[in-house]
Amino acid sequence: MICYRLIDENTAHHDVSLMARLLGVSRQSYYAWRNRGPSRREREDAELTDKIRGHHERSHSTYGAPRIHADLREIDHLSVGRKRVARLMRQAGLVGVHRRTGRASLTRQDRQATAAPDLIGRDFTASAPNLRWTADITYVPTDEGWLYLAVVLDLFSRRIVGWAMADHMRTELVTDALAMAITARRPRPGLVHHSDKGSQYTSFRLADHLDAAGIAASIGSVGDAYDNALMESTIGLYKTELIKPGRPWKTLSQIELATAEWTDWYCHRRLHGEIGHVPPAEYETAYYLTATKPQAKATT
Repeated sequence: MICYRLIDENTAHHDVSLMARLLGVSRQSYYAWRNRGPSRREREDAELTDKIRGHHERSHSTYGAPRIHADLREIDHLSVGRKRVARLMRQAGLVGVHRRTGRASLTRQDRQATAAPDLIGRDFTASAPNLRWTADITYVPTDEGWLYLAVVLDLFSRRIVGWAMADHMRTELVTDALAMAITARRPRPGLVHHSDKGSQYTSFRLADHLDAAGIAASIGSVGDAYDNALMESTIGLYKTELIKPGRPWKTLSQIELATAEWTDWYCHRRLHGEIGHVPPAEYETAYYLTATKPQAKATT
């Protein structure tokens, strides 16, 4: 079949009889193959490629073969091999995005501020929602200037629970993100809010907001990615999947709207391998359903 396909692709440039003789097949068998049409396997591959292309487009062209494979299994209920998905993606020219490294640090320490202790200790796990949050700031260049994004993330589900954007890095940027998270989640006292030693996170204003909500502050070291690794990973996804190298952002409002759309997709539709290839919102829903399910009484 490969020989026939090779002949078919070169009929405009070479004689069919000559190519058939060189490839060791008969001219008659080539024409029989061409008139027979695509095989069942080829038709199935074409249909599967259409589904793969749809999932790839809905992921903002970010998913690679592993997450496309998960979508086909969970959404389309198809039993198909991952190697087959990878092969069809290569043939269709579909690729996922790869996370970049080397993000410049925005941490500017206030040396007069007294930092809170590190209550996380690089353990970026939580047994339930609203026990541990982590926060950080990143930046986006636009034709109108720099835009800064503050994010608050729940360590249990990796869900973005609060965010804010502004054309400055003043403390209200992080307090606005925190306010969104508190309003949306209504956490109980005892929650830990972890960040680095940036001046915004060691400020008295943020400390007052945390105290008022019964939230304990936790501070890592200066500009150390390992002390806030999960947030660094999430910001890396944001930069890779939305911002993308070389993508021009013209206005502040344009990137703010795109960030809102990406955040909603990240929380409600993006599959996260670390939590079982489900979106954060679905992961939390499953937790609450299990937590509120009545326990069966033991029989004697």
